[in-house]
Amino acid sequence: MSKIAFLFPGQGSQQVGMGKDFYDEVEVAKAVMDEADSTLQMNLTNIMFEGPQETLTLTYNAQPALLTASIAMLEKFKESGITANFVAGHSLGEYSALVAAGVLSFKDAVYAVRKRGQLMEKAVPAGKGAMAAVLGMDTESLQSVTDEVTKEGFLVQLANLNCPGQIVISGTKEGVEKASVLAKENGAKRVIPLDVSGPFHSDLMKPAANELKQVLDNLEMKDANIPVIANVTAQPISKGAEIKEKLVEQLYSPVRFEQSVQTMLDAGVTTFIEIGPGKVLSGLVKKVNRRVKTYNVYDLSSLHDVVEKLKEEQ
Repeated sequence: MSKIAFLFPGQGSQQVGMGKDFYDEVEVAKAVMDEADSTLQMNLTNIMFEGPQETLTLTYNAQPALLTASIAMLEKFKESGITANFVAGHSLGEYSALVAAGVLSFKDAVYAVRKRGQLMEKAVPAGKGAMAAVLGMDTESLQSVTDEVTKEGFLVQLANLNCPGQIVISGTKEGVEKASVLAKENGAKRVIPLDVSGPFHSDLMKPAANELKQVLDNLEMKDANIPVIANVTAQPISKGAEIKEKLVEQLYSPVRFEQSVQTMLDAGVTTFIEIGPGKVLSGLVKKVNRRVKTYNVYDLSSLHDVVEKLKEEQ
């Protein structure tokens, strides 16, 4: 029997206008977005629908906005009766996965990710940290490069192990610059600096992680009703206490997305449905295994198409 996984996107997938058609036409989706505005006591939906993009992209706006758009779309998608055997998200997207698995209420999750964004922004002053995508280099070779640069006193680490040949590095501005040059000298095809506000998933985020723990300690985390694949371990996780621990570690640990996909493939998943803005994760899944089916729910039209196709296959 084939299995289905729901995937939820992380920061970088935000777009002005995301979720607007759901807000206008779907009552359950509108209720989610209204709850975000009232919980955060701000007009988040206005930033989502009207922008500008620079305001939406600020970490502390992008994170609650993406979570809100993803869960609004999920609420409508659930009406189709199609259910998941596993859920997973990329970095921030792990919080959407936890809402989908019944671990966190949406209200608590949107509050937590707004705080998470603020803490990440605060941890390292703007301009001090950086991230870059390294293409065409294997994990071991790139690890040697980052270890060498870090030993010289310029912290840089592997941050996102996304798919074969695509790894993101993170650390101090100097560390990322030096590792980028060294990576190219050691065979990387390309190195692309990322437009982010901080060195996410590096040790520089440890101060933010300590404060995030205090935020999460005040929230109720239930055991998951669907296995969640944790970013930190790339393994299924379902106990609330352990999930909380891994969310704190996630801030300064690599996102093992390629391995997470492999874990789900090994468990019999043949269909991946990305729910939320963009199509980034579906592209990564295809690079891990071209043969699996991937679908995207990012607006009302795509939602109807996906439901029709999946109903035909059943």
